[in-house]
Parts: sequence; C-alpha cells; structure tokens
Amino acid sequence: MVPKTKSVPLTETLHGLSVADAFRWLEDEKSPDVQAWMKAQDDFARARLKELPLREQLTKRYHELYYLDAVGVPVKRGGRYFYTRQRKDKEKAVVYWRQGEKGEEKVLLDPNAWSNDNTVSLGVWVPSWDGKKVVFAEKPNAADEATLHVLDVDTGERSKVDAIAGGKYASPSWAPDNKSFIYEWLPTDAQIPVSERPGYCEVRRHVLGHDPAKDEVLHGKTGDPKTFIGGGISRDGKYLFVSIMRGWNENDLFWKKPGEKDWKLLVKGTDAKYSVDAWKDVFYVFTDDGAPNKRVFKVDPKKTDKKDWKELIAEDKDAARESMAIVGGHLAIASLKKAVSQVELFGLDGKKVRDIQLPGLGTASNLVGLEDDDEAYFAFSSFVMPRQVFKTSIKTGTAELWAKVEVPVDPSKYEVSQVSYPSKDGTPITMFIVAAKGAVKDGKHPTLLYGYGGFDVSLTSAFTSFIYPWLELGGVYAVPNLRGGGEYGKAWHDAGKGHKKQNVFDDFAAAAEFLVKEKWTSPEKLAIRGGSNGGLLVGTAMTQRPELYGAVICAVPLLDMVRYHLYGSGKTWIPEYGDPEKAEDLKVLHAYSPYHHLRAGAEYPKLLMMSADHDDRVDPFHARKFVAALQEAQGAHAPAWLRIEMHAGHGGADQVAKAIESSVDQIAFLAHALKVPAPK
Repeated sequence: MVPKTKSVPLTETLHGLSVADAFRWLEDEKSPDVQAWMKAQDDFARARLKELPLREQLTKRYHELYYLDAVGVPVKRGGRYFYTRQRKDKEKAVVYWRQGEKGEEKVLLDPNAWSNDNTVSLGVWVPSWDGKKVVFAEKPNAADEATLHVLDVDTGERSKVDAIAGGKYASPSWAPDNKSFIYEWLPTDAQIPVSERPGYCEVRRHVLGHDPAKDEVLHGKTGDPKTFIGGGISRDGKYLFVSIMRGWNENDLFWKKPGEKDWKLLVKGTDAKYSVDAWKDVFYVFTDDGAPNKRVFKVDPKKTDKKDWKELIAEDKDAARESMAIVGGHLAIASLKKAVSQVELFGLDGKKVRDIQLPGLGTASNLVGLEDDDEAYFAFSSFVMPRQVFKTSIKTGTAELWAKVEVPVDPSKYEVSQVSYPSKDGTPITMFIVAAKGAVKDGKHPTLLYGYGGFDVSLTSAFTSFIYPWLELGGVYAVPNLRGGGEYGKAWHDAGKGHKKQNVFDDFAAAAEFLVKEKWTSPEKLAIRGGSNGGLLVGTAMTQRPELYGAVICAVPLLDMVRYHLYGSGKTWIPEYGDPEKAEDLKVLHAYSPYHHLRAGAEYPKLLMMSADHDDRVDPFHARKFVAALQEAQGAHAPAWLRIEMHAGHGGADQVAKAIESSVDQIAFLAHALKVPAPK
C-alpha cells in the first residue's frame, strides 16, 4: 500500500488569490515526521521498482553502455595537456596530465580515492597558465556546495593553506603570474538563508600561500539575491572584469586595471546580455544587444563609451550564436542553425576565414585553445554518433581525430529526422525524432518525449547512451525545441519566459499531439521525461493534459510556483519565472503551478518522481509536496512513486553504478507503465 500522508488544511489569501497548501508541513526536511515520510516513500518506490520485469536485462545492458573508456577535450597550459578520462573500472572520471602531447599520462585528480563511499565529487578544475598548479572544487554528495583547493601538478600534493570554503559558484581565473587567482566567494554562515546567499557573493583575489580569510575583496556583494556575480582577469593580467547577472536575460559589465580602486562601467544591460574577452589591448564584446542572434563588437579600452564601439561581426539572421572564443589569433563563433551546430572562424578584423568542418549534423563544442597557439580542439556528437574529439590547425584548417568513445551500439540501425509542427498559436516548432530505420508509423511505438524549455538552454542532437536500451525495446525518442530555450536566439527564449511561460507547455503538448497524429504512438504508449525546469514542464504537462500521456518521469523539479523563490537558488530565477510577491506575476505563476492544479478523482498518468537528498539548487520540497498531493488526488488509479537518490545533488550522484541503477529504474518503469513487451 502507498504510505499514508497526513493532510493539514491550509488556505492563504495572497494578493486576493485563494491558495490552498495542505502539504506545507512537508517543506521542513529536518522534521522527524518529514524524514520518516521520506524513508517510507522511498522504501515503497524502490520495492515496487525492484519487482518490475526487464531489470536484469537492462542492468546488464547499462553496464556495457556506461562503464566505458572516454576522453574529454584537452586543455593546454605551459606545454602540458590536461583532460578528463572515464575508465571502465572507475566510478568517477579522473583528470590526467601529460608533459607534451605524447608524454606519459599521469593522474592529477582522482575523486574515486577521496572517500570510501564515493560521496565526495570533483567540481570545476582550472590549471594555471604555466601548468604547474591547478585550483579545483571538492563537493560533498555531488551538491553545488564546494571548497576550493590548490594542487601542485608535479608533486600531486594539496596545499594545506589554500583551502577556500564558500566555492559554491566559484569559477577561478588565474593571473599570468601563476601565483594568484580571482574567484567568486559565498559566505558559509548557516544563519544566512540559502535563498539569500547569492546576494552576499563577492569577487575575491587569492594569493597562493596566504590565509584565504584575508583575501582581497575586489568587488563586494550586491545585496540582491536575484543576481549572480562573476569575475575574471585577462590572460595578460592587464584587465579585471566583473559581470552582474540578473537572471538569464541581462547583465552589467564592469572593468578596471589591477591596482585601480574604482570599477568602471563598460555597459549596463537593459534586457541584453554581454560577455567580454580582452586580447592585445582590445575588448571583444559578444552580445545580443540589438541583435537577438548575437553579434561581436570591438572596443578600445581608451574609448569605452558605447557610441565608440565598432561592430566587428554582424548578427546572422539564420543562426543563433552561442559562444565566442579567441583562439590562435582568431575569433571562433559557435552557433545553432535549426538546432544544429556550426563553428565559424573569423579574423580579428571581423572577416570570415572559414567554417570548421564537422563530421555531420549534430552538436559541436566551440574551439578550445590559447589565444596565441595554432593548436585547438573541439568535440562533436549526435544522437547516432558517440562523442569524438578533434584536433585542428587554425592556420590550415586541417583536422584529425584525437580521441573517440567506443560505445557497444550499432547506430546505423537508427535514424534521426527533424520535423516541424505548429504549436497552439501557430508558431512552428522543430523536433528531433530518433527511431529504428524503416520504423512503420502504426501508432504502436512506445515513445519517450523529452523537453526542457527555459533559461536559454538549447536541446540539440547529442549522443546519450541512456536512450539506446529504450530504442532496442522498439521505442522512439523525441526532443522538441520548445520556446524558452536558446535554439533560435534571444527572441525564442523571451517567448517562453515570465508571463509567456504557457507557450512552453503549449509547445510540448503540441509535440505530443503531433506524435499521435503522425501515428508514431498513442497517448497510452507516450511517456514524457524532464528534470529541473524540465521537471516543471512535465509536471505542468500531466496536470494540464493528463489524457495525453501514459507515464511521466519527473526529476529534481520545480512544482510549487507560489513558493519556489523561498528555497534553494529560487530567488535567482525570478527574472525567468516572475516574482510571486507581485500580484500580476503570482496570477500567472499560480495559473500553471502543477502542485496547485491536481484534482481529486482525476486519472493522471503513472508517475516516477526522481529526487535527491542533497539538492541545494532546487529544494526537494517540490517533489515531496507534489507526490503527496497526487497520491491523495488519484487514490489507487495510478502509481505515484517517489525515488530519493542518497548522497546526490541536483545533477544526481556522479558514480557510474548509481547512474546505472537510476537508468534501469526509469526504463523498467516506462516499459511497465506503457506495457512494452520484453524482446524475444
């Protein structure tokens, strides 16, 4: 039997709106009652999951797919190469280094050895310019919370002095002297609510061997928890930069020279984003200001007034630019054209040199290299091509395969199509569909529809081993490019945020309707899956259109949009969703908030809720309250199971064994819920 959950009637009037919240008590995770409820729910879910068929087959297959040898894109510093490598016999990826490209491979950072139970994880890692030191983040329970450490590359020893708590949002930037770095610091004072901590973020400078408690504060806190602050230093050390972000749509840029007291405003963002790189006393500004698909400006540090900026690379109306990098004396621009990657190379004068030749239609990283080095690297993959890393010459354009992942699948059995369908308001939406070659559209294929639709995040054709056992069961996998994402530039993101968020849910429902209309599947054979903001997506989908779906996997989600801003990193998302403290925003948020729209007696699709016990980004109260409300609303009509990953953060646990267990549970659940027959 499903564990019993007490309902405590509670109704508030907020800005004239009556809001019920009978499971408010489940927000207090430290309460013994909540802890007991969580254990009962997790025990119940895992007991049901263990009874499902196909588990043995799926476990064996995911072992083959996940325990692999894989190499990441290398970072070159001081003639040394640094890169991650996942090995077949390791739970976590290891960072290695070589002296020269052909040198002996040596272990640099091995998080597998940091704890007996594999609960300590590696976060960001950044080598110094001479390649002799590396600053890295150590994270307990794969959470966002982190401590920075400094390692001597030659000896492999950690500095006992250079341990910096408060590295939750840190992205260190080394000075050219290799003796200091710039980083973002958050206080760890437990008296400061987690939701308020972003407003206390500072940009600091740490000198190796000095007491971190006395680090110089380069830029103080903003005092506004809705902002992110980031800092860095140019490679030549001549310029310091600070960006203050307000959500994902706008930021201000400041700069100064080391030693100067006051920051100078480079540009104030008004519904526009800017990033800046400095090279040879020129600022290269990458922005969507006046150009939804982004453009590049050249700025003289002696004449930084906006009227003196020179447009270097104009907007491409047909491609959404994603990133800019200075590599080998050139500008590399990575873009998406119809959600497919392209990488272009321009001279520092703005003239196009060439397109980087990619192996096919898929997803490529931008070039990774140094500003004055001809050697650069990039990664590429697609739904049917495992990741490959290529080495290229900026001067000649020649490219060679540097590393690839050997995955035990035959991608040639499958094909990817890209379709377009109309959303509710007529807006055309593109969608990738992965299926067996020659699959007959008879309406009988079990289909998994995956989406996100927010925060300027783009979903593209990239390889994921997770989908192959599903495809091998005869399944279809579909990924729409919903509004709110970044696939089609700033305008696309704007069309799915704030008061326009319902567009995202309409786009997703229209994708489901298209798959049914085109006879790929039927509602009883259609499942949906999403995590984080994508968890909000599928939670809203199942409450607005429950008849469209047969099963739902919802992971680390936002589901109570009336109180989302009170926990975790919620206040930083107000520019994306709106402010529940404002009447006009609350009306919109409450209108789609999944937790508040579950109806007693309604028949909802079967739900597997995936939560994590150390998620310090999206508070797990969302998952708890929604499952409790759903179990009360639907009674015995359909299962609503809450699976809680232990020692895991927002991104889940980072051990391969845990990833296998999670994937098996999800696919076994879908196969059971959609009545997928076992292969003969």
